[in-house]
Amino acid sequence: MSRVCFFTGKKTKAGQTIARRGKAKHLGGVGKKVTGVTKRKFKPNIQKVRAVVDGSICRIKVSAKAIRMGLVIKPAKRNYKPAEKKA
Repeated sequence: MSRVCFFTGKKTKAGQTIARRGKAKHLGGVGKKVTGVTKRKFKPNIQKVRAVVDGSICRIKVSAKAIRMGLVIKPAKRNYKPAEKKA
């Protein structure tokens, strides 16, 4: 299963990290120089959650932002009590 939010559609994005060295000009240096560019991934904060979807309870993958926004409707807590034993 992929890392995609059920509600917002957030998914992994590609990016880069830029390695620099040197001292900034405003600090009295010659300036920062790029020494390397490396690929990296930006992953969303995906959580597995039990939620009510179309009237039924199922496990879905949602981003933490979707949970905070209130898009996830959680199922009601079970009120289960075991039956008493007969003597």
